[in-house]
Amino acid sequence: MTIQYLAQELYRLTKKVEELEKALAALGEGVSPERAPLEMELFQARKERDHYRAVLESKKEKPLV
Repeated sequence: MTIQYLAQELYRLTKKVEELEKALAALGEGVSPERAPLEMELFQARKERDHYRAVLESKKEKPLV
């Protein structure tokens, strides 16, 4: 995977996480049938985002000290 692809996916997933968090916040604290699927999707999106972030960090060149 190229660094550019990883960065694009990381950006896409970060936006997706933000949108899902806003959707959950809009539902409020009450019980809702839409809440569980949104929480599962948010969990999966965060997991993917964190994976891409870790892979991207590992691909970066380390500075020579």
